[in-house]
Parts: sequence; structure tokens; C-alpha cells
Amino acid sequence: MTYSSLALYIDGSFRTDAGNHSDVINPATGETIAQLPHAGTAELDEALAAAARAFPAWSRTSAYDRGVILRRGAQLIRDRVDAIARILVVEQGKVLAEAKGELLYSADTIDWYAEEGRRAYGRTIPSRTPGMSHIVVPEPVGPCASFTPWNFPALTPARKIGGALAAGCTLILKAAEETPGTAVEMVRALHDAGLPAGVLNLVFGVPSDVSTHLLGSPLIRKVSFTGSTAVGKHLARLAADHMQRMTLELGGHAPVLVCGDVDPDKVADAAVAGKYRNAGQVCISPTRFYVHESIIDRFTDRFVAQAEGLKLGDGLDPDSRMGPLANERRLAAMEALVSDARERGATIRTGGKRSGNRGFFFEPTVITDVDASAMVMNSEPFGPMAPIVPFRDLDEVLDRANSLPYGLASYAFTHSSSNAAAISSGLKAGMVGMNTFAVSHPETPFGGVRDSGVGSEGGIEGLHAYHDTKMISHVA
Repeated sequence: MTYSSLALYIDGSFRTDAGNHSDVINPATGETIAQLPHAGTAELDEALAAAARAFPAWSRTSAYDRGVILRRGAQLIRDRVDAIARILVVEQGKVLAEAKGELLYSADTIDWYAEEGRRAYGRTIPSRTPGMSHIVVPEPVGPCASFTPWNFPALTPARKIGGALAAGCTLILKAAEETPGTAVEMVRALHDAGLPAGVLNLVFGVPSDVSTHLLGSPLIRKVSFTGSTAVGKHLARLAADHMQRMTLELGGHAPVLVCGDVDPDKVADAAVAGKYRNAGQVCISPTRFYVHESIIDRFTDRFVAQAEGLKLGDGLDPDSRMGPLANERRLAAMEALVSDARERGATIRTGGKRSGNRGFFFEPTVITDVDASAMVMNSEPFGPMAPIVPFRDLDEVLDRANSLPYGLASYAFTHSSSNAAAISSGLKAGMVGMNTFAVSHPETPFGGVRDSGVGSEGGIEGLHAYHDTKMISHVA
């Protein structure tokens, strides 16, 4: 296949003349597939200047005209979905069907923002003083910087690009160095759609160097980051110096409550599909399974059987149902979780080890008899790891579900309306899936609470995050 022509994108031009480079690795083979140019201080300064220079004109462009360009770019992504999806698979590892679905979802997200930008209404507030009016208007906050991870190299940039550009902001996107080709092709689609120079800029580099430089500039007025809690807190400290607004979508460790009134086989089937999507490398992946003691044996047996039936392989193989982990670091992390669980008396019902000697494959893993102190119950696995433990009482399991500092996504399955009401209000999370693992949609807010982040992307919340609120009091 033909891989992407990697480049920086600054002030409307694709650039390959940067001094430093890094390898891009195919996780299915461990082989180097490309060299990625890195932005240095000079390129970052050019991107900052371009975003600042383009902001006045773009912010004055009508929401309708901004939307025309964004919709055109979204359609080009759809038109090119087959080619971009193969690039995504080769650099990230997920199976081809998931890659295509992610790209189509990304196009829908940009489309949705393009339309919603036309509905960024203000309001008039009745005054208590005759002859006075109060008008509230949203205004684009200014040039923005966004940082995206490798696990969803199309969707995460789409949320940030769509929200910022639809609101009238300009953007510097620092996408993941492990998966640059997808970001390059998405930016190429928007470039080909007629996006003005400087409105969107794409850079790569040493993450800490890029973030320190961009957040150190007073030109940047808003920062959006998706990644680990530790890095998010570090960026928040950097942003404080210039009072830059932040949206942070950070780590999670999503509990799944399976009550005794459901069909355990049906729920187990849905849980396996949700758990091993993208090899478990999903921030909202179900990661702690609390199953009522009356059905746990049947649920676990079904879950194990379904997990063992998943075919591991290269994501381009149409028979593959789960691809490799994205990098070698994730293999070491999975092995550490399994070793710790074993030392604490857990049972590895299936999986628990690397698969093959080529690429970064790790078997779908199910762990039972897990002690509450085990690493897998307390640290986000971010891999194909499913611990299953029993519960008896709803209040008790809600306490266990809420016991960690995370609060991104939570899930529950029950046919009881009283259980559903208690669980919906009792779970401390930004997103709750009741009888479903589908909690992410273009038109709904996506974000967490506590150590899982600040603010939301998607929905009207994701658009308003890029607006300042101005109140105008006027006397006739």
C-alpha cells in the first residue's frame, strides 16, 4: 500500500524541511514505515504567527461560509475513506472496519460542528432599567492549541478541529507522532476544501518541547488536550501563566455494573465487543466488570468463550477481529498488570500473554478472583484486559465503582427501572451508558469529571468551549 507523504502543515503549506525526524512503526510487524519530520522552535513560531495572523479574518468570516468549507472537507474525508483507513490501520493497528468507522464518524463530527456553528446564538436579557438593553454575544476566543493521542488518530483531531474552526478560532494541532499519517490526510482534505492559510496548522515533535513552547506563548488563548491525567495536570499548570482556557479529556477506568435481572449471555456478548474494540485502547473502554453473584458464573463463561474466539491479526486482514497494541510500551504494561494480578491470587481465565514474536500482539485477557488492591483494578489498563468480580448489593457496588479518582465513562445493565434510576444518579462520571456501551456521538458532550478531565468536546458544549462570552449593556 501507499503510505501518507508525511509533512508539517504551516500557513497553508506542507513542509518536509524540518531538521529532526522520528520513525513511524507498523505495530503489526514492528517495522519502520516512514520518517516523520519534527517541528523545531522556528517552525513552531511560524505556526503561532500564522494562526495569529489568520484569526481576525477567519473570526469575521460568517458561520455559514466557515461551515461550507468544513462540510466540503468532511465530504473529502468520506470520499477518501478507503485510502485513509488503510493508512490508519498500518500506523495504529486497529482492524480495517474500525478504522473506516472512525473516519466516517470523524467526518460526521466535522459536519455537525459546521452546522452548529450557525446556531451559536446570543441572547437579550430584559433590563430592570427603562431605556437600557443587555445583550449577550459569543465571540471566538482566539488562536488555539490542541494535542491529540494515537489511539483515535482521526476522531480526536476531528473534535478539536471541528469545534475550534466552526467557532471562528484558528488552531495549531499537535497530533501523535506514532500515528501522523491519518492527521496529515485529514488536514490535506481540509486544505483541498479551500481552508484559508493559517487557519489550521499541523505540527509534530518532542511532545514536552512542543507543549511548553506553544503554551508559553500569550498568542494561544485556548488549549485542548486528550491524554493521560498526569500530562493533563502538567499542561494545566503551564496554561495558568497566561490564563489559557482548557478542555482536558484525561484517563478513565470505566466500571460496568451487570445486575442480576439481565440475560448474562447477551450482556457478555456486548461487553466483549466493547472491551476488545481497538484492543482495549479506548479511554471509555469498559475496564472493571462488577457482575451480580447470581449470574457471574454464566456471564464469565460466556465472556471467556467469546474472547477466546476473537482472531488476532494484522488489521488489514479481513478475518482479524482484534489488531495489535499500538506500541511496545503497551506490551510491557499488560505484562506488568498480569504479573501483579497473579501475585495477588487472581486467576487468568484466558489470555495473559503476548501472541507471536512479530508485532505488538497481546491476547484478549480475562481475569477473575481479583483482589481490590490489584493494579488492574486501580490503574487504567488501556489494553485487552477484563477483570470480572462479583457483587451482592447495589449500594456497595456503587461505592466500589466510584472509589477511584476517575470519572469519564461508566456503564450499567439492568431491566429494573428503580435500579436504573439509582445507578444513573449514583455513578460519578461524565458519561453513563445504561444498557449500552455507546456513549459517544457527534451531537452529545464527551468529557469527564474529577481526574478524568475538565469540560467537554462534542455537542453544543464542545462549540461553546471555543467562545468568550461578552455582555453589552446599552442605553439608547
